[in-house]
Amino acid sequence: MFDVVVVGCGPVGALTANLLGVRGARTLVVERSTEPHGQPRAFSCDDEALRIYQQAGLRDEVAADMHQPAAAEYVNARGRAFATIALDEVDFGLGAGPLHFFDQPRLEAALRAGLGRFPDHVTLRTGVELLRLGQDGDGVALVLRDVRTGAESEVRARYVLGCDGARSTTRVAAGIDLTGTSYAEPWLAVSGDVAPGGVRVPTTRFVCDWRRPAFVSPGAFGTHRLEFVLRDGEDPEAMTRPGTIAGLVSPYVDPERFAVTRAVVYTFHHLVAERWRAGRVFLVGDAAHQMPPFLGQGLCSGLRDAANLTWKLALVLRGEADDALLDTYERERRPHAEEMARTSVRLGRVFLVRDRFAAFARDVLLRAVQLVPRVRRAVRRFEFKPRPALPGRRGAVGTMFPQPEVLVDGARRLLDDVLGAEFAVVGPGVDLGTATGWRGPAARFVRVVPPGGATGGGITEVVDGDGVLTAWFARHGTDVVVLRPDRFVHATGVDAAGVDAAGVVPAVR
Repeated sequence: MFDVVVVGCGPVGALTANLLGVRGARTLVVERSTEPHGQPRAFSCDDEALRIYQQAGLRDEVAADMHQPAAAEYVNARGRAFATIALDEVDFGLGAGPLHFFDQPRLEAALRAGLGRFPDHVTLRTGVELLRLGQDGDGVALVLRDVRTGAESEVRARYVLGCDGARSTTRVAAGIDLTGTSYAEPWLAVSGDVAPGGVRVPTTRFVCDWRRPAFVSPGAFGTHRLEFVLRDGEDPEAMTRPGTIAGLVSPYVDPERFAVTRAVVYTFHHLVAERWRAGRVFLVGDAAHQMPPFLGQGLCSGLRDAANLTWKLALVLRGEADDALLDTYERERRPHAEEMARTSVRLGRVFLVRDRFAAFARDVLLRAVQLVPRVRRAVRRFEFKPRPALPGRRGAVGTMFPQPEVLVDGARRLLDDVLGAEFAVVGPGVDLGTATGWRGPAARFVRVVPPGGATGGGITEVVDGDGVLTAWFARHGTDVVVLRPDRFVHATGVDAAGVDAAGVVPAVR
Protein backbone atom coordinates (compact mmCIF):
# COMPACT_ATOMS: atom_id res chain seq x y z
CA MET A 1 0.00 0.00 0.00
CA PHE A 2 1.21 3.50 -0.85
CA ASP A 3 1.02 6.26 1.69
CA VAL A 4 -0.30 8.70 -0.91
CA VAL A 5 -1.41 8.58 -4.54
CA VAL A 6 -1.13 11.93 -6.31
CA VAL A 7 -3.40 12.10 -9.34
CA GLY A 8 -1.98 14.50 -11.93
CA CYS A 9 1.60 15.58 -12.57
CA GLY A 10 1.22 19.14 -13.74
CA PRO A 11 3.08 21.80 -11.74
CA VAL A 12 0.88 21.40 -8.64
CA GLY A 13 0.96 17.61 -8.66
CA ALA A 14 4.70 17.46 -9.28
CA LEU A 15 5.39 20.01 -6.53
CA THR A 16 3.10 18.08 -4.15
CA ALA A 17 4.96 14.86 -4.86
CA ASN A 18 8.30 16.57 -4.25
CA LEU A 19 7.13 17.90 -0.88
CA LEU A 20 5.94 14.41 0.06
CA GLY A 21 9.25 13.00 -1.13
CA VAL A 22 11.20 15.39 1.07
CA ARG A 23 9.17 14.09 4.02
CA GLY A 24 9.68 10.42 3.22
CA ALA A 25 6.10 9.50 2.23
CA ARG A 26 5.75 6.48 -0.05
CA THR A 27 4.08 8.17 -2.99
CA LEU A 28 2.71 7.12 -6.37
CA VAL A 29 2.09 9.84 -8.97
CA VAL A 30 -0.17 8.95 -11.90
CA GLU A 31 -0.45 11.17 -14.96
CA ARG A 32 -2.79 10.59 -17.92
CA SER A 33 -0.45 12.15 -20.49
CA THR A 34 2.31 9.98 -21.85
CA GLU A 35 4.65 12.91 -22.42
CA PRO A 36 5.38 16.03 -20.36
CA HIS A 37 2.99 18.90 -20.98
CA GLY A 38 4.58 20.89 -23.77
CA GLN A 39 2.31 23.93 -23.72
CA PRO A 40 3.11 27.21 -21.91
CA ARG A 41 -0.20 27.52 -20.06
CA ALA A 42 0.66 28.80 -16.58
CA PHE A 43 2.94 31.81 -16.81
CA SER A 44 3.50 33.62 -13.51
CA CYS A 45 4.42 32.99 -9.90
CA ASP A 46 5.12 35.12 -6.85
CA ASP A 47 7.43 35.27 -3.84
CA GLU A 48 5.31 32.79 -1.88
CA ALA A 49 5.53 30.28 -4.73
CA LEU A 50 9.31 30.55 -4.88
CA ARG A 51 9.47 30.01 -1.13
CA ILE A 52 7.42 26.83 -1.54
CA TYR A 53 9.69 25.59 -4.33
CA GLN A 54 12.54 26.30 -1.92
CA GLN A 55 10.88 24.13 0.74
CA ALA A 56 10.90 21.32 -1.83
CA GLY A 57 14.62 21.90 -2.40
CA LEU A 58 14.10 23.08 -5.98
CA ARG A 59 14.19 26.86 -5.87
CA ASP A 60 17.39 27.25 -7.88
CA GLU A 61 16.23 24.77 -10.50
CA VAL A 62 12.82 26.33 -11.15
CA ALA A 63 13.95 29.96 -10.78
CA ALA A 64 16.69 29.70 -13.38
CA ASP A 65 16.19 32.36 -16.05
CA MET A 66 12.75 33.47 -14.87
CA HIS A 67 11.82 36.96 -16.05
CA GLN A 68 11.24 39.43 -13.21
CA PRO A 69 9.43 42.54 -14.47
CA ALA A 70 10.33 45.89 -12.93
CA ALA A 71 6.76 47.18 -13.13
CA ALA A 72 3.25 46.33 -14.27
CA GLU A 73 1.35 49.13 -15.98
CA TYR A 74 -2.36 49.70 -16.50
CA VAL A 75 -2.63 51.70 -19.71
CA ASN A 76 -5.52 53.15 -21.67
CA ALA A 77 -6.25 52.70 -25.37
CA ARG A 78 -3.51 55.23 -26.28
CA GLY A 79 -0.91 53.43 -24.19
CA ARG A 80 -0.89 56.05 -21.44
CA ALA A 81 -0.45 54.60 -17.95
CA PHE A 82 -3.11 55.50 -15.39
CA ALA A 83 -1.76 53.15 -12.68
CA THR A 84 1.62 51.50 -12.13
CA ILE A 85 2.72 48.78 -9.75
CA ALA A 86 6.42 49.39 -9.09
CA LEU A 87 7.39 45.76 -8.62
CA ASP A 88 11.07 46.57 -8.21
CA GLU A 89 10.16 48.64 -5.13
CA VAL A 90 8.06 45.88 -3.52
CA ASP A 91 9.52 43.55 -0.90
CA PHE A 92 7.06 41.50 1.14
CA GLY A 93 9.95 40.03 3.10
CA LEU A 94 9.67 36.44 1.87
CA GLY A 95 13.03 36.22 0.15
CA ALA A 96 12.09 37.01 -3.46
CA GLY A 97 10.50 39.64 -5.67
CA PRO A 98 6.69 39.74 -5.91
CA LEU A 99 6.28 38.62 -9.54
CA HIS A 100 8.15 36.28 -11.87
CA PHE A 101 7.32 34.86 -15.29
CA PHE A 102 8.43 31.35 -16.23
CA ASP A 103 8.24 28.84 -19.04
CA GLN A 104 5.90 26.02 -18.00
CA PRO A 105 7.54 23.17 -19.96
CA ARG A 106 10.90 23.99 -18.35
CA LEU A 107 9.27 24.37 -14.93
CA GLU A 108 7.60 20.97 -15.21
CA ALA A 109 10.83 19.38 -16.39
CA ALA A 110 12.62 20.71 -13.30
CA LEU A 111 9.87 19.47 -10.97
CA ARG A 112 9.78 16.02 -12.55
CA ALA A 113 13.55 15.78 -12.42
CA GLY A 114 13.29 16.59 -8.72
CA LEU A 115 11.30 13.41 -8.16
CA GLY A 116 14.42 11.47 -9.14
CA ARG A 117 15.89 12.38 -5.75
CA PHE A 118 13.53 9.88 -4.11
CA PRO A 119 13.94 6.61 -6.04
CA ASP A 120 13.08 4.50 -3.01
CA HIS A 121 9.74 6.06 -2.16
CA VAL A 122 8.36 8.21 -5.03
CA THR A 123 7.18 6.62 -8.29
CA LEU A 124 5.85 8.44 -11.37
CA ARG A 125 3.69 6.48 -13.82
CA THR A 126 2.76 8.34 -17.00
CA GLY A 127 0.08 7.28 -19.46
CA VAL A 128 -2.07 6.15 -16.54
CA GLU A 129 -5.51 7.54 -15.72
CA LEU A 130 -7.84 7.19 -12.77
CA LEU A 131 -11.09 5.38 -13.58
CA ARG A 132 -12.74 5.16 -10.18
CA LEU A 133 -12.00 4.86 -6.50
CA GLY A 134 -13.57 3.45 -3.38
CA GLN A 135 -12.82 3.98 0.30
CA ASP A 136 -12.87 1.85 3.41
CA GLY A 137 -11.59 2.23 6.93
CA ASP A 138 -8.01 1.41 5.99
CA GLY A 139 -7.50 3.38 2.81
CA VAL A 140 -8.54 4.03 -0.77
CA ALA A 141 -8.69 1.54 -3.64
CA LEU A 142 -8.01 3.14 -7.02
CA VAL A 143 -8.74 1.51 -10.36
CA LEU A 144 -6.23 2.78 -12.93
CA ARG A 145 -6.00 2.27 -16.68
CA ASP A 146 -2.96 2.35 -18.92
CA VAL A 147 -4.02 4.64 -21.78
CA ARG A 148 -1.65 2.89 -24.21
CA THR A 149 -2.76 -0.70 -23.62
CA GLY A 150 -6.14 -0.31 -21.95
CA ALA A 151 -5.01 -2.62 -19.16
CA GLU A 152 -6.61 -1.94 -15.78
CA SER A 153 -4.96 -2.34 -12.40
CA GLU A 154 -5.78 -1.59 -8.78
CA VAL A 155 -3.61 0.11 -6.19
CA ARG A 156 -4.28 1.06 -2.60
CA ALA A 157 -3.23 4.12 -0.67
CA ARG A 158 -3.88 5.60 2.71
CA TYR A 159 -4.72 8.95 1.09
CA VAL A 160 -5.38 10.33 -2.40
CA LEU A 161 -4.63 13.88 -3.54
CA GLY A 162 -6.47 15.07 -6.64
CA CYS A 163 -4.09 17.47 -8.41
CA ASP A 164 -5.69 16.81 -11.78
CA GLY A 165 -6.90 20.25 -12.70
CA ALA A 166 -10.17 21.97 -13.50
CA ARG A 167 -11.78 18.85 -15.02
CA SER A 168 -10.61 16.71 -12.10
CA THR A 169 -11.47 13.03 -12.41
CA THR A 170 -10.67 12.72 -8.71
CA ARG A 171 -13.28 15.32 -7.82
CA VAL A 172 -15.93 13.52 -9.86
CA ALA A 173 -14.97 10.12 -8.46
CA ALA A 174 -15.23 11.52 -4.91
CA GLY A 175 -18.71 12.92 -5.64
CA ILE A 176 -17.79 16.57 -5.02
CA ASP A 177 -19.59 19.37 -6.89
CA LEU A 178 -18.34 22.78 -7.99
CA THR A 179 -20.09 26.07 -7.27
CA GLY A 180 -19.46 29.48 -8.79
CA THR A 181 -19.48 31.30 -12.10
CA SER A 182 -18.10 30.87 -15.59
CA TYR A 183 -17.59 34.24 -17.25
CA ALA A 184 -18.93 34.93 -20.70
CA GLU A 185 -15.88 36.73 -22.10
CA PRO A 186 -13.71 34.37 -24.16
CA TRP A 187 -10.00 35.19 -24.37
CA LEU A 188 -7.34 34.41 -26.94
CA ALA A 189 -4.05 33.45 -25.27
CA VAL A 190 -0.97 33.63 -27.49
CA SER A 191 2.52 32.54 -26.48
CA GLY A 192 5.60 32.66 -28.65
CA ASP A 193 9.32 33.17 -29.06
CA VAL A 194 10.61 36.60 -30.08
CA ALA A 195 13.75 36.96 -32.15
CA PRO A 196 16.24 39.72 -31.23
CA GLY A 197 14.89 43.14 -32.10
CA GLY A 198 11.31 41.91 -32.33
CA VAL A 199 9.91 43.39 -29.12
CA ARG A 200 8.05 46.66 -29.59
CA VAL A 201 6.63 47.01 -26.06
CA PRO A 202 9.17 45.66 -23.54
CA THR A 203 7.03 46.19 -20.43
CA THR A 204 4.31 44.22 -18.64
CA ARG A 205 1.01 45.87 -19.48
CA PHE A 206 -2.69 45.52 -18.84
CA VAL A 207 -4.12 47.27 -21.88
CA CYS A 208 -7.45 48.66 -20.68
CA ASP A 209 -8.77 49.46 -24.16
CA TRP A 210 -12.56 49.37 -24.01
CA ARG A 211 -12.63 48.02 -27.56
CA ARG A 212 -10.36 45.04 -26.83
CA PRO A 213 -8.75 44.66 -23.38
CA ALA A 214 -5.44 42.85 -23.49
CA PHE A 215 -2.50 41.69 -21.40
CA VAL A 216 1.03 41.65 -22.80
CA SER A 217 4.36 40.86 -21.23
CA PRO A 218 7.83 39.56 -21.91
CA GLY A 219 8.45 36.14 -20.40
CA ALA A 220 11.34 33.84 -19.65
CA PHE A 221 13.83 32.69 -22.30
CA GLY A 222 12.93 35.38 -24.83
CA THR A 223 9.24 34.50 -24.91
CA HIS A 224 6.23 36.79 -24.97
CA ARG A 225 2.70 36.26 -23.67
CA LEU A 226 -0.27 38.16 -25.10
CA GLU A 227 -3.95 37.74 -24.25
CA PHE A 228 -6.89 39.46 -25.96
CA VAL A 229 -10.62 39.58 -25.22
CA LEU A 230 -12.79 38.37 -28.10
CA ARG A 231 -15.54 40.72 -29.22
CA ASP A 232 -19.13 39.65 -29.56
CA GLY A 233 -19.64 37.51 -32.65
CA GLU A 234 -15.95 36.77 -33.28
CA ASP A 235 -15.31 33.16 -34.26
CA PRO A 236 -12.80 31.50 -31.89
CA GLU A 237 -11.34 29.34 -34.66
CA ALA A 238 -10.84 32.34 -36.93
CA MET A 239 -9.11 34.24 -34.13
CA THR A 240 -6.35 31.63 -33.92
CA ARG A 241 -5.43 31.93 -37.62
CA PRO A 242 -1.92 33.29 -38.31
CA GLY A 243 -3.12 36.42 -40.07
CA THR A 244 -5.47 37.38 -37.25
CA ILE A 245 -2.81 36.76 -34.62
CA ALA A 246 -0.28 38.83 -36.56
CA GLY A 247 -2.64 41.80 -36.57
CA LEU A 248 -3.35 41.53 -32.84
CA VAL A 249 0.26 41.20 -31.71
CA SER A 250 1.67 43.78 -34.12
CA PRO A 251 1.56 46.75 -31.68
CA TYR A 252 3.63 44.79 -29.17
CA VAL A 253 5.95 42.48 -31.15
CA ASP A 254 7.05 42.29 -34.75
CA PRO A 255 4.94 39.49 -36.29
CA GLU A 256 7.80 38.65 -38.64
CA ARG A 257 10.04 37.92 -35.65
CA PHE A 258 7.44 36.23 -33.49
CA ALA A 259 7.12 32.43 -33.64
CA VAL A 260 3.79 31.35 -32.12
CA THR A 261 4.08 28.29 -29.86
CA ARG A 262 0.52 28.30 -28.54
CA ALA A 263 -2.73 30.04 -29.47
CA VAL A 264 -5.94 28.97 -27.76
CA VAL A 265 -9.28 30.51 -26.85
CA TYR A 266 -10.42 29.97 -23.27
CA THR A 267 -13.08 31.18 -20.85
CA PHE A 268 -12.07 31.85 -17.26
CA HIS A 269 -13.92 30.65 -14.20
CA HIS A 270 -14.58 31.57 -10.59
CA LEU A 271 -15.42 28.16 -9.15
CA VAL A 272 -14.84 26.44 -5.82
CA ALA A 273 -15.45 22.83 -4.82
CA GLU A 274 -18.19 22.44 -2.23
CA ARG A 275 -15.69 20.60 -0.05
CA TRP A 276 -12.01 19.84 -0.46
CA ARG A 277 -12.03 16.59 1.49
CA ALA A 278 -14.11 13.45 1.09
CA GLY A 279 -12.83 10.93 3.62
CA ARG A 280 -9.30 10.09 2.56
CA VAL A 281 -9.49 12.03 -0.71
CA PHE A 282 -8.36 15.65 -0.95
CA LEU A 283 -8.56 18.19 -3.77
CA VAL A 284 -5.58 20.44 -4.47
CA GLY A 285 -5.15 23.37 -6.87
CA ASP A 286 -7.58 23.82 -9.78
CA ALA A 287 -9.42 20.68 -8.74
CA ALA A 288 -10.50 22.59 -5.61
CA HIS A 289 -10.71 26.18 -6.86
CA GLN A 290 -10.44 28.13 -10.10
CA MET A 291 -10.08 31.88 -10.32
CA PRO A 292 -9.81 34.66 -12.92
CA PRO A 293 -6.29 35.33 -14.17
CA PHE A 294 -6.00 39.04 -13.42
CA LEU A 295 -3.85 38.61 -10.31
CA GLY A 296 -1.86 35.68 -11.70
CA GLN A 297 -2.69 33.54 -8.67
CA GLY A 298 -4.22 30.34 -10.03
CA LEU A 299 -1.08 28.21 -9.92
CA CYS A 300 0.25 30.00 -6.84
CA SER A 301 -2.89 29.11 -4.91
CA GLY A 302 -2.41 25.44 -5.79
CA LEU A 303 1.17 25.55 -4.56
CA ARG A 304 -0.04 27.04 -1.27
CA ASP A 305 -2.50 24.17 -0.97
CA ALA A 306 0.32 21.68 -1.36
CA ALA A 307 2.51 23.46 1.19
CA ASN A 308 -0.34 23.44 3.72
CA LEU A 309 -1.45 19.85 3.27
CA THR A 310 1.74 17.85 2.77
CA TRP A 311 3.39 18.51 6.14
CA LYS A 312 0.16 17.62 7.91
CA LEU A 313 -0.13 14.40 5.94
CA ALA A 314 3.45 13.53 6.86
CA LEU A 315 2.69 13.92 10.57
CA VAL A 316 -0.41 11.75 10.29
CA LEU A 317 1.40 9.10 8.26
CA ARG A 318 4.14 8.94 10.88
CA GLY A 319 1.59 8.55 13.64
CA GLU A 320 2.55 11.87 15.22
CA ALA A 321 -0.87 13.50 14.71
CA ASP A 322 -4.46 12.40 14.51
CA ASP A 323 -6.26 12.27 11.17
CA ALA A 324 -8.40 15.19 12.40
CA LEU A 325 -5.41 17.48 11.77
CA LEU A 326 -6.16 17.11 8.06
CA ASP A 327 -9.51 18.85 8.52
CA THR A 328 -7.57 22.08 9.06
CA TYR A 329 -6.39 22.02 5.43
CA GLU A 330 -9.62 23.37 3.96
CA ARG A 331 -10.36 25.54 6.99
CA GLU A 332 -7.04 27.32 6.56
CA ARG A 333 -6.76 27.45 2.80
CA ARG A 334 -10.31 28.14 1.60
CA PRO A 335 -10.63 31.70 3.04
CA HIS A 336 -7.36 32.87 1.49
CA ALA A 337 -8.08 31.23 -1.88
CA GLU A 338 -11.54 32.79 -1.97
CA GLU A 339 -10.20 36.23 -1.04
CA MET A 340 -7.57 35.96 -3.77
CA ALA A 341 -10.31 35.05 -6.25
CA ARG A 342 -12.48 37.99 -5.14
CA THR A 343 -9.53 40.37 -5.56
CA SER A 344 -8.96 38.96 -9.05
CA VAL A 345 -12.62 39.57 -9.90
CA ARG A 346 -12.38 43.17 -8.66
CA LEU A 347 -9.29 43.77 -10.79
CA GLY A 348 -11.12 42.29 -13.73
CA ARG A 349 -13.91 44.80 -13.32
CA VAL A 350 -11.37 47.58 -13.63
CA PHE A 351 -9.61 45.92 -16.52
CA LEU A 352 -12.62 44.76 -18.53
CA VAL A 353 -14.68 47.95 -18.83
CA ARG A 354 -16.22 47.63 -22.29
CA ASP A 355 -18.00 50.99 -22.61
CA ARG A 356 -16.10 53.97 -24.02
CA PHE A 357 -17.49 56.54 -21.59
CA ALA A 358 -17.17 54.23 -18.57
CA ALA A 359 -13.53 53.56 -19.53
CA PHE A 360 -12.85 57.31 -19.75
CA ALA A 361 -14.43 57.82 -16.32
CA ARG A 362 -12.35 54.96 -14.89
CA ASP A 363 -9.10 56.44 -16.20
CA VAL A 364 -9.89 59.88 -14.82
CA LEU A 365 -10.99 58.51 -11.46
CA LEU A 366 -7.95 56.30 -10.98
CA ARG A 367 -5.58 59.12 -11.85
CA ALA A 368 -7.41 61.43 -9.45
CA VAL A 369 -7.44 59.10 -6.44
CA GLN A 370 -3.73 58.46 -6.87
CA LEU A 371 -3.09 62.13 -6.15
CA VAL A 372 -3.69 61.06 -2.55
CA PRO A 373 -0.25 59.84 -1.41
CA ARG A 374 -1.60 56.94 0.64
CA VAL A 375 -3.68 55.63 -2.27
CA ARG A 376 -0.83 56.06 -4.73
CA ARG A 377 1.49 54.16 -2.40
CA ALA A 378 -1.04 51.33 -1.99
CA VAL A 379 -1.25 50.88 -5.77
CA ARG A 380 2.44 51.39 -6.46
CA ARG A 381 3.50 48.94 -3.75
CA PHE A 382 0.95 46.24 -4.58
CA GLU A 383 -0.73 46.53 -1.19
CA PHE A 384 -4.08 45.36 -2.53
CA LYS A 385 -2.76 41.81 -2.93
CA PRO A 386 -4.06 39.64 -0.04
CA ARG A 387 -1.20 38.81 2.32
CA PRO A 388 -0.53 35.26 3.46
CA ALA A 389 -2.35 34.71 6.74
CA LEU A 390 -4.33 32.00 8.47
CA PRO A 391 -7.92 32.55 9.63
CA GLY A 392 -8.17 33.67 13.23
CA ARG A 393 -4.70 35.21 13.24
CA ARG A 394 -3.71 36.86 16.51
CA GLY A 395 -0.89 39.34 16.25
CA ALA A 396 2.06 37.49 14.77
CA VAL A 397 0.41 34.09 15.20
CA GLY A 398 -1.04 32.95 11.88
CA THR A 399 1.14 35.25 9.76
CA MET A 400 3.99 34.15 7.54
CA PHE A 401 7.43 34.57 9.06
CA PRO A 402 9.90 36.70 7.08
CA GLN A 403 12.77 35.13 5.19
CA PRO A 404 15.81 37.41 4.99
CA GLU A 405 19.31 36.40 4.10
CA VAL A 406 21.31 35.49 7.21
CA LEU A 407 24.95 34.70 7.86
CA VAL A 408 25.91 31.15 8.77
CA ASP A 409 29.62 30.58 9.32
CA GLY A 410 30.27 33.74 7.32
CA ALA A 411 28.19 32.68 4.29
CA ARG A 412 24.94 34.37 3.28
CA ARG A 413 21.98 31.98 3.09
CA LEU A 414 18.23 32.36 2.88
CA LEU A 415 16.74 31.56 6.26
CA ASP A 416 14.58 28.61 5.16
CA ASP A 417 17.67 26.80 3.90
CA VAL A 418 18.85 26.79 7.51
CA LEU A 419 15.50 25.86 9.04
CA GLY A 420 14.97 22.66 7.03
CA ALA A 421 11.69 21.00 6.09
CA GLU A 422 10.01 20.49 9.46
CA PHE A 423 9.02 22.64 12.44
CA ALA A 424 11.47 25.29 13.62
CA VAL A 425 11.93 27.10 16.92
CA VAL A 426 13.67 30.38 16.20
CA GLY A 427 14.72 33.51 18.02
CA PRO A 428 17.27 35.33 20.17
CA GLY A 429 15.97 33.41 23.19
CA VAL A 430 16.53 29.92 21.80
CA ASP A 431 19.15 27.93 23.71
CA LEU A 432 20.03 24.35 24.54
CA GLY A 433 17.38 24.31 27.26
CA THR A 434 14.73 25.19 24.67
CA ALA A 435 15.73 22.18 22.62
CA THR A 436 15.99 19.69 25.48
CA GLY A 437 12.64 20.78 26.91
CA TRP A 438 10.78 20.53 23.59
CA ARG A 439 7.95 17.97 23.50
CA GLY A 440 6.62 18.69 20.04
CA PRO A 441 7.34 17.06 16.68
CA ALA A 442 10.78 16.97 15.09
CA ALA A 443 12.09 20.53 14.92
CA ARG A 444 15.18 22.58 14.13
CA PHE A 445 16.35 24.99 16.85
CA VAL A 446 17.96 28.21 15.64
CA ARG A 447 19.24 31.13 17.69
CA VAL A 448 19.25 34.58 16.08
CA VAL A 449 22.25 36.71 17.04
CA PRO A 450 23.29 40.23 16.03
CA PRO A 451 26.56 40.85 14.17
CA GLY A 452 29.41 40.13 16.55
CA GLY A 453 27.05 38.33 18.97
CA ALA A 454 28.18 35.50 21.22
CA THR A 455 28.38 32.02 19.72
CA GLY A 456 28.37 28.52 21.13
CA GLY A 457 26.00 26.56 23.30
CA GLY A 458 25.28 23.66 20.97
CA ILE A 459 22.55 25.47 18.98
CA THR A 460 22.58 26.42 15.30
CA GLU A 461 23.11 30.19 15.06
CA VAL A 462 22.31 32.66 12.32
CA VAL A 463 23.65 36.20 12.25
CA ASP A 464 20.94 38.75 11.48
CA GLY A 465 23.21 40.99 9.46
CA ASP A 466 20.47 43.19 8.02
CA GLY A 467 18.48 43.46 11.26
CA VAL A 468 15.25 42.14 9.72
CA LEU A 469 14.70 39.41 12.29
CA THR A 470 15.78 41.55 15.23
CA ALA A 471 13.23 44.18 14.22
CA TRP A 472 10.52 41.54 13.79
CA PHE A 473 11.06 40.10 17.30
CA ALA A 474 11.14 43.58 18.83
CA ARG A 475 7.92 44.56 17.04
CA HIS A 476 6.09 41.51 18.33
CA GLY A 477 7.52 41.58 21.86
CA THR A 478 8.93 38.07 21.94
CA ASP A 479 12.28 36.33 21.64
CA VAL A 480 11.11 32.87 20.51
CA VAL A 481 8.66 31.71 17.83
CA VAL A 482 7.48 28.28 16.79
CA LEU A 483 7.21 28.00 13.00
CA ARG A 484 5.22 25.42 11.11
CA PRO A 485 6.85 23.66 8.15
CA ASP A 486 4.97 26.02 5.81
CA ARG A 487 6.60 28.90 7.74
CA PHE A 488 3.49 30.34 9.32
CA VAL A 489 3.95 31.41 12.92
CA HIS A 490 2.31 28.88 15.22
CA ALA A 491 3.18 30.47 18.56
CA THR A 492 5.23 33.30 20.03
CA GLY A 493 6.99 31.32 22.73
CA VAL A 494 7.37 27.61 23.40
CA ASP A 495 5.07 27.73 26.44
CA ALA A 496 2.29 29.12 24.22
CA ALA A 497 2.71 26.42 21.59
CA GLY A 498 -0.01 24.23 23.05
CA VAL A 499 1.61 20.83 22.67
CA ASP A 500 -1.23 18.34 22.81
CA ALA A 501 -1.43 14.88 24.31
CA ALA A 502 -0.32 13.28 21.06
CA GLY A 503 2.91 15.24 21.26
CA VAL A 504 2.30 17.40 18.20
CA VAL A 505 1.89 21.14 17.95
CA PRO A 506 -1.65 21.47 16.53
CA ALA A 507 -2.46 23.77 13.65
CA VAL A 508 -3.58 27.30 14.40
CA ARG A 509 -7.35 27.31 14.80
